[in-house]
Amino acid sequence: MTITTTRRSVLALGAALAAGSRLAIAQGSKPIRFIVPFPAGGTADILPRIVAEKLRSSYPGGVIVDNRTGAGGNIGADLVAHADADGTTFLVSPPGPIAINNHLYKSLPFDPTKWVPVTVLATVPNVLAVSNKLPVKNVAELVAYLRANPDKVSYASQGNGSTSHLTASLFMEVTGTKMVHIPYKGTAPALVDLVGGNVDVFFDNISSSAQFHNNNKLRILAVADEHRSAALPQVPTLLESRVPMEAVTFFSIVAPPGTPAAVVTAMYKAVAAVLALPDVKQKFTEQGAEPRGWSPEQTGAFIRRESDKWNKVIKSANVTLE
Repeated sequence: MTITTTRRSVLALGAALAAGSRLAIAQGSKPIRFIVPFPAGGTADILPRIVAEKLRSSYPGGVIVDNRTGAGGNIGADLVAHADADGTTFLVSPPGPIAINNHLYKSLPFDPTKWVPVTVLATVPNVLAVSNKLPVKNVAELVAYLRANPDKVSYASQGNGSTSHLTASLFMEVTGTKMVHIPYKGTAPALVDLVGGNVDVFFDNISSSAQFHNNNKLRILAVADEHRSAALPQVPTLLESRVPMEAVTFFSIVAPPGTPAAVVTAMYKAVAAVLALPDVKQKFTEQGAEPRGWSPEQTGAFIRRESDKWNKVIKSANVTLE
């Protein structure tokens, strides 16, 4: 009898969770903590909660998602960096405290190069969104307009040093254009002003902007990924639009320095099995996220590449934070 894809996913999950359970029992009944260094409610919080819910049955103490916010993710990251390396505490975060902040801040209370990579939960593409008031219909028209109007077009960001800020900096570098930066305190206020026409351009993640694009309240001109998004299949990539750049937000799990390889492997396998479940894939897709479940080795290599890429952008744009 042929085993269905769903059944294979369930069997794989069972095997992975059994290994995780044996490890958890050996560690005692302490809960597993997923430290999320950003507020509840956003994609950075929703994705780990979906995974944690599936993992709870395999750990005697349960799996807790703990939001420790502040300082661009550095407060939560510092907590994890100095936690016991016993397999009970993990950082689950977008790139800031994992691959970017060490290039932005003059000093950090932790060394992000010492993280022990576990896996990447998902990647979410950034999108190039513009106000309906801006007289452009595609990327080529936008680039031409920006070149004809240097420093007259404004772009929003989620804040200084955020992925939206750095993605816009990379876009201007690649296209030889200049815009005026308007930093906001998060995605929501930036989107409000983009929809209202108070700011012209915003490199947002697709999960936030897609609904406004579909409701004709703004225009998404391109997706900053290697391929088109299933959420907006009609929207071309920047590469298709002859702008050679990619910019995705990734959500990864890393462990404190010194965490044993057996702990890392057990968590990676358990999470990868969860990400293969059809209902989990569907929930991730609803967030505009592509499930990954990469190995610790793949994750480490990916994080290093992302860190190097954004370091170059930060230096070129002369972006610094205290």
